[in-house]
Amino acid sequence: MPLLVADIGNAHTVLGLLEPGADGGPGTVGDHWRIATDERRTADEWAVLLRGLLGRRQAELDGIAVCSTVPAVLHEWRDMLAGHFAEVPHVVVEPGVRTGIPVLVDNPREVGSDRILNALAVAAIFGGPAVVVDFGGTATTYDVISPRGEYVGGAIAPGLEISLEALGRRGAQLRKVELARPRTVVAKNTVEALQSGMVFGTAAQVEGLVARMVRELGVPAEEVRVISTGYLAPLVVGECGCFTDHQPWLTLQGLGMVFARNRRHS
Repeated sequence: MPLLVADIGNAHTVLGLLEPGADGGPGTVGDHWRIATDERRTADEWAVLLRGLLGRRQAELDGIAVCSTVPAVLHEWRDMLAGHFAEVPHVVVEPGVRTGIPVLVDNPREVGSDRILNALAVAAIFGGPAVVVDFGGTATTYDVISPRGEYVGGAIAPGLEISLEALGRRGAQLRKVELARPRTVVAKNTVEALQSGMVFGTAAQVEGLVARMVRELGVPAEEVRVISTGYLAPLVVGECGCFTDHQPWLTLQGLGMVFARNRRHS
């Protein structure tokens, strides 16, 4: 029986049907969708949208697990779960919910739930030490797992889409361009110059930050797994030499693991 798992981000919401793993481990994502996150969408509208996506599989759901970085949307989801999916067990991942991974930072409640879920899934799949880089449109996040499987912190940088949007909005002679790999690093026109800065600039940033993080971990570089995730990862990963693995569904897999620990009825 699948779980409906939902990662609500600032720009997009990623939904998936996850077949849970054995003994609460990472599961396997089957059907999946990425839709725009619209703060104006009401609980009733979310319910209509989900029912349209799920179709007959709604009757098969074993539960729902959700995390969000957008409080207004999460409020509507709570209302939707109570009003339209009251019979389905659900877990909302937020501060205070048991995740199963130690969070060794100054204030664990400040860390985005999606980042904790990524670290949880990486620790379960690969163990530590590890660095996971999540390429979202709004932010590129870096999260570090110690050799003992603890979450020990990370970094946040502007995402590819928001960076490109800011340049187009604030640069008088710049424009909105497609986010794609240009032909060369040394661009011959403005469009490709913007693309070069975004793609190759981000790749250089990733390699530099990951190298610094590995040094701070104090372990041999060859012992550290470096994992990419996020829907924009394919644009950059091929330009980086630091990645050992690509896992597109870490956040959704982490949601399934937390659901297994905290299963309850609404």
